[in-house]
Amino acid sequence: MNLSRVIVLLLILLIGVGYVSWHVWQLLPMTVTGKWVVTGALLLCLVCFFTNFIFGLDDKPMSVAVALYELGSSSLFIGFYLLLFFLVLDLGRLFHLVPRSFLYNSWIGTVSVIVIMTGLFVYGYFNYLHKERVPMVLNSDKPFHQPHRLVMMSDLHLGYHNRADEFRKWVDMINEENPEVILIAGDIIDRSIRALIEQDMASEFHRLKAPVYACLGNHEYYSGEPRAKKFYQDAGIHLLIDEHSVVPLAGGDSILIVGRDDRTNKRRASLRHLIGSAPKGYYTILMDHQPYHLEEAQQAGVDFQLSGHTHYGQVWPISWIEDLIYEDAFGPLQKGDTHYYVSSGIGIWGGKFRIGTRSEYVVADIKKE
Repeated sequence: MNLSRVIVLLLILLIGVGYVSWHVWQLLPMTVTGKWVVTGALLLCLVCFFTNFIFGLDDKPMSVAVALYELGSSSLFIGFYLLLFFLVLDLGRLFHLVPRSFLYNSWIGTVSVIVIMTGLFVYGYFNYLHKERVPMVLNSDKPFHQPHRLVMMSDLHLGYHNRADEFRKWVDMINEENPEVILIAGDIIDRSIRALIEQDMASEFHRLKAPVYACLGNHEYYSGEPRAKKFYQDAGIHLLIDEHSVVPLAGGDSILIVGRDDRTNKRRASLRHLIGSAPKGYYTILMDHQPYHLEEAQQAGVDFQLSGHTHYGQVWPISWIEDLIYEDAFGPLQKGDTHYYVSSGIGIWGGKFRIGTRSEYVVADIKKE
């Protein structure tokens, strides 16, 4: 991201923070001291988000790092919805639908904002905890002797917020599907390798009852690519970086799995080269973390592409922005004979809230047509 974009984003952020802070100050029916305390506390929570990124959390005790991560990242989403809520109220005032007294030194206004925001984010939290099972049938003209089940997912973002106790539940849920292969399309790691090591996340991966194949995501680069690769090795994950693997299945069948390096690496191999160097005649599944240039998979003759990265914005209306950025920001797509699925992710980055989106995993059955 170039300097001009960074400056524009910072200006937008500062304007938004100022707008929300001014509204909170005006709304609270308190003394000046009380207003300073509440507004200052809200601002400190938001500042915490940025200090976490600038100074990091790995040098702090695990309990402190977890608390700072949850506090900082959650405040970003809460601040965003406060901004939207106050914009709606200002529009209501403009059209004489909301009385001015509701927004100035108002107990009714204060309680209303607290109740609505609390209800919204309690819903968002429990909606995130619920993992949607997405069934899918992949019909193939390849000579399969029997159907085969795969579990596919992306964006686990394991670390300070998606911790070992939660991941343990995901592992149990996946094992119940009895898959022959598990595919993960990047961003297993959130940002900190230290958080995974201290929670012994590798041992949880070893509890999975099927082989795991994965590609890198952008967050593996943020966490440090060499350390990420070492964790994948310790966890028993078959990491494919611009590589392919013929994976044996039951009944003597096989599929070809291709894993692209993340587009963070500007020198990654072209998809045409990867498919061109792979053996022919197999049902081909491509894992490519970021869903850009989807036509390349169609041109290369890929049967199915699994991507993630978008999280579908995590919360509405950011999901609408994602729809403008990507050809397919979420869900299935077909281009010619190539099928695609862009997952909103089983995990999440930042605050554990899903509002207007879902956390999911895909259960795909490959069958001969």
